[in-house]
Amino acid sequence: MSIKQVAKLAGVSISTVSRCLNSPDQVKPKTLAAVQSAIDETGYAPNALARNFRRGKTGLVLVVLQSVGLPFWEGVMRGINGVARETGYSILIRETASSQPELDDYCKMVMSKEADGIIVLASPSPISSTSSSHYSNQARRTPIVLGCENVTDEMAHIPSVRVDNRRAASEATQYLLQLGHQRIGFIAGSRGSLLTRDRERGYRDAMKASPRGEHSGWVVNGDQTIEGARRATRQLLSLPEAPTAIFCANDEMAMAAIFEVKRRGLRVPDDISVVGFDDTRYAAIMDPPLTTVVQPTEEIGERTMRRLISAIEGHDIGEAPEIVEHRLIVRDSTAPPRAGEPDNRRGQPTEQTV
Repeated sequence: MSIKQVAKLAGVSISTVSRCLNSPDQVKPKTLAAVQSAIDETGYAPNALARNFRRGKTGLVLVVLQSVGLPFWEGVMRGINGVARETGYSILIRETASSQPELDDYCKMVMSKEADGIIVLASPSPISSTSSSHYSNQARRTPIVLGCENVTDEMAHIPSVRVDNRRAASEATQYLLQLGHQRIGFIAGSRGSLLTRDRERGYRDAMKASPRGEHSGWVVNGDQTIEGARRATRQLLSLPEAPTAIFCANDEMAMAAIFEVKRRGLRVPDDISVVGFDDTRYAAIMDPPLTTVVQPTEEIGERTMRRLISAIEGHDIGEAPEIVEHRLIVRDSTAPPRAGEPDNRRGQPTEQTV
């Protein structure tokens, strides 16, 4: 069916049908109803490609992320997709797990009208040191928003939507200190990860301000992998002054740490407390349920997509990051150290927000 047949059946011009499809608020309700009835009767479907070509838009948003298989991104993508459906956009995903991403290449896709804008969720940074000067000129003309991603100096002007990872990590460490732990280990992510680097900074901030102070041997690299975290846990447990608590830069490493602690014949939290970061889907059903920092992933996805659409539409969205509030969920993987006060949480609810 063609638009011409719809116009004939509705008794209006082709331009009126087009206006009903593209700007229905500019058409009288009676005319709009007649056109909609004709569309329903004929089964007419407008050519989205042609319509987007006339508008100078593709209706596509490129989402760049490390791996769609990581549990954390599920909520973020759900938020992005929800806004996309609501606003008539489609999502094109590019994974960067197997190669170093180059933001220049993605910017060229927008410049050549293959996509309207870019959401960057990837870590490490999608900009190499060799491309930074050329990138800055190209990217400043491209609608880009960073989601859940801290920025390098080269990307500082790009708007972002995220939690304050440094503050969140500092607060999680302070919680362990308040329980009475003085020897607190930290399992960091890969050195190229911007997210976990700020979480390490937050941990160090809190430890430096504590009576015991910071200890370099308590910070080990877990590579953001299960095996890396298990190896890091073994390293921490073998120290002469082994930590009584371990804070991990993400939940996956925290789960691996709990597994390794149990393999050593120790108990969580009786012998060692463990804290994670992200509150991924398995955190609440771990044994024991994991104390962790919650990121509102779906809200981050929604706000990132809305901010990008605003940029695509030509609005000035500024360069300042949009900070989304985090919170610490206390579950059963944390307790005061053995030498400290007795565990007064027994008989209390196993989950609370602090």
